[in-house]
Amino acid sequence: MEHAVSHHDHHDHHEEHDASLKILGFWIFLVTDCILFGTLFATYVVLRTHTDGGPIGKELFEVPGFVAETFILLTSSFTSGLATLAMHKGNKKALIGWLVITAILGLAFVGLEVSEFTKMVGEGATISRSGFLSAFFVLVGTHGCHVSLGLVWMVGLIFQLNKRGITGVTKRKITIISLYWHFLDAVWIFLFTVVYLMGVM
Repeated sequence: MEHAVSHHDHHDHHEEHDASLKILGFWIFLVTDCILFGTLFATYVVLRTHTDGGPIGKELFEVPGFVAETFILLTSSFTSGLATLAMHKGNKKALIGWLVITAILGLAFVGLEVSEFTKMVGEGATISRSGFLSAFFVLVGTHGCHVSLGLVWMVGLIFQLNKRGITGVTKRKITIISLYWHFLDAVWIFLFTVVYLMGVM
């Protein structure tokens, strides 16, 4: 009996250690991501005047488009917060519901970004046209890829929740995806300001 209890305690301790390692790993990933985006922002700031006689931000950026993208992403950050709240209340149905809404909003954001890129390329504003456009596509595109990755991850979690419900493992995964989503939101606020607002001014 004693042996079984100690084995159980050891198993719990091992799981806790495993979970805290995974969370630490995620924080390290976020720090490296901050460095990545910091480098891309710095590159963009240096190159944004290097238009090589090509189109500038003022000619390319459409205010309704990037304002809509911002509104959608901010709303998705709010709904992901509501999903976390539902998780803490142990409400599986509401948790899945809010995650589905968050994923739909994320998909709408990516859709708008893809159509913005397609329109720009159609007008001849391609990634190789100038230093400004190279920096723009790489910075905004990297953020878009992160959102797409988050969407795949979120959909996978929705299926997992449906199958297993709210467990210690799914709780940790939801907490991590929520942090990741808020991080992408914070990066977008910088993007909105540095790239779009400064671009149209």
